[in-house]
Amino acid sequence: MSMEWEEDGVAQAARWRSEAGVAEPSRMMVADDTLSADVAYREACEGTALLWRGDYQNARHLLDAMARRLERKPRHGSRKARGKVPEAPEAAPDPASAFHRHRQNMAQRARTLGRLLIPINADYTIPLRRAPDLRQALEEAWGPADDQPSVVALRELLGIVGAHEWRKKGVEVNALSGVDQGSRIHPWYGVYSPLRGEYIDLVAEVALPARDLAFDIGTGTGVLAAVLARRGVQHIVGTEQDPRVLACAAENLQRLGLADRVSLVEADLWPPGQAGLVVCNPPWVPARPSAPIERAVYDEDSGMLRAFLAGLRSHLAPAGEGWLLLSDLAEHLGLRSREQLMGWIAAGGLRIAGTHSIKPRHGKARDADDPLHAARAAEITTLWRLVAAPD
Repeated sequence: MSMEWEEDGVAQAARWRSEAGVAEPSRMMVADDTLSADVAYREACEGTALLWRGDYQNARHLLDAMARRLERKPRHGSRKARGKVPEAPEAAPDPASAFHRHRQNMAQRARTLGRLLIPINADYTIPLRRAPDLRQALEEAWGPADDQPSVVALRELLGIVGAHEWRKKGVEVNALSGVDQGSRIHPWYGVYSPLRGEYIDLVAEVALPARDLAFDIGTGTGVLAAVLARRGVQHIVGTEQDPRVLACAAENLQRLGLADRVSLVEADLWPPGQAGLVVCNPPWVPARPSAPIERAVYDEDSGMLRAFLAGLRSHLAPAGEGWLLLSDLAEHLGLRSREQLMGWIAAGGLRIAGTHSIKPRHGKARDADDPLHAARAAEITTLWRLVAAPD
């Protein structure tokens, strides 16, 4: 996408960059260090994008100031509150309503903060005072520079920088630790990072039903394929639809010295053939993703989960097992019932051979201020061992 505007009487044009597919702004003003945070916040709330021409570090401070204004709550002693008869407190929303309200609030926050824009030169340098050199990070996210300047939301630019740092230092995966062996996974921009280790630990600990061939459906960074290889599975086939995700997995497996044990296939779920072990960690929450990276978390109408369960039996070798790794967060949020899950398993001609569960360790499970705290605190992640049901 491209965007055009006039600045100081001169026509300007640039490529509009948005990983989430947000449309280019329809209304924009040029802004610099003279713009106050209150005015910037008001303009952004009203739908005006702010193309920044001031100091880069001041733009970061402005973004923080706008975020603080979004988080403010009306004070009980404010003029609007004084003199009013106190209203009865609202009843607590049901979990599903609380989830949808939370997502709406987060989407509104992203839209508002996403209206502070940064110009990028054609060579990926940033034409602002005190701007850092982000050329390597931008090339990792966007590919090689060309002859066209760009405009991107500062919020997204900072996400690219954060992803670049994660890619450099990697994520420690305890299940991959060993003498003289690599144990870090390096996620790329737009590829979901394995920061939550519960599902990885389950794959690392449950007894293997077969060691000759395994399928890793939706391999992501390749972390589960790597764990299976380290556990002695002779060959693993990992599948993904996104070429960038496959490239990320390939690089990780190469770093870990496991590239010869894992084949990566661009496919919608299934590779050809059957395997004695089929592993899948689908997105856990049945809701529409708002950006590509959210596809690792949100699975609209449980589409991937249902497709996996419907096709698993035909891809299992005799006496093989399918390992479904699934959090029950959706159940606590009222978005999917246990009865639905059991029905999909039975409809796929499968039965449950056993389960192994683990409680969450991430910080949000202990954060009482999180709007979804009750559901997160009750969450359990389970490895469902599924086998073909008798005919």
